[in-house]
Amino acid sequence: MIFKLGIVGAGSFSMFSTDAFLQNQAISLAGVYDVNSERSAAFSSKYHTRIYHSMDEILGDDEVDLIYISTPPNLHFEHTKSALLAGKHVICEKPAALEPSHALELYDLAGKSDLLYVVNLMQRYNPLYQKISKLIESKLLGEFLHGYFENYASDEALNPGHWMWNPDISGGIFIEHAVHFFDMFEGWLGKGTFISSQKVKRPGTDRTIFSRVQSVGRYAGGLVNMYHGFDQPKRMDRQELRLLFERGEVTLHEWVPVRLNMTGLITNEEELLWKELFPGAIMEEIEKFEGENRICHGNFKKYIIDKMIRLDYGKDARKEDIYKVILREMISDQVKWIGDRNHKRVITGLNGINSLKMAWESENKAQIIE
Repeated sequence: MIFKLGIVGAGSFSMFSTDAFLQNQAISLAGVYDVNSERSAAFSSKYHTRIYHSMDEILGDDEVDLIYISTPPNLHFEHTKSALLAGKHVICEKPAALEPSHALELYDLAGKSDLLYVVNLMQRYNPLYQKISKLIESKLLGEFLHGYFENYASDEALNPGHWMWNPDISGGIFIEHAVHFFDMFEGWLGKGTFISSQKVKRPGTDRTIFSRVQSVGRYAGGLVNMYHGFDQPKRMDRQELRLLFERGEVTLHEWVPVRLNMTGLITNEEELLWKELFPGAIMEEIEKFEGENRICHGNFKKYIIDKMIRLDYGKDARKEDIYKVILREMISDQVKWIGDRNHKRVITGLNGINSLKMAWESENKAQIIE
């Protein structure tokens, strides 16, 4: 079955996503709509596709099966609801909406209409994400103790008038951006509970801008700290996500993780499992233990280990390549469900709701730091 895809929002990221979506043979492009006619024209020129001149026109086209929404966050609820009411399946960029109640309304509407509705929280399709899931489930490093995500991001393309700084449009950094990472931690550790958050006001600007935010959430086993700062040159971009366990730790690099480092106290048998989980990884034996030195303690537990190992994995991967792979996997997973309701998807409409709840609390209950 071929699904005709209609695009709402023709920005650069929409084009990037469309490139990935069209690698799926079940997808063909019906056309594009954007309020900016120049963007629509550029999109149409690249993909040789039809231009729609209004939402009513694209939603009224009976040939369009699936709508991909890539508009500013404050429009997601309105556009998604209109598409679902028009009988279209929907994939929407994050966040689902600016209010959790709106996200729940969309989920319920899609369910009653037996339509696909999902927010593009594509991080769970990343092979590294899945490997960490297996690591946690197998308890190769013991129980989870603590996590953090640090996002040192660029504001080089975000001038003071950019919509990103307007919470009425973006919802703020937690809602516009951090939903990805709330969803990742929930997938690994189960639902989180909001504890606290802070937003730092940028000095010296005519408008109120919060460019640095952080939050603390409670997850099974421990706390997770999350920091997002958008105030550096592009060339200084750096992201790091770390998970601490009883017998080691894992660090993933970049906001779409492409490589990881892992250090742990393990047995000889567990070393074989590490190699199986991370084939081709560079492994270094930091220290070997013998006799009574094999015994150690932590978290009021006794461990018998053979060595300390450091592992490096994924150094040759390119973020853009991985990004397209996971977008392709995401849309493939979703269209399989359209054809077979028994298909178990990696993400569903619930992901958009749950991640938004944590983001909304972090945004709206934050302590303001002047």
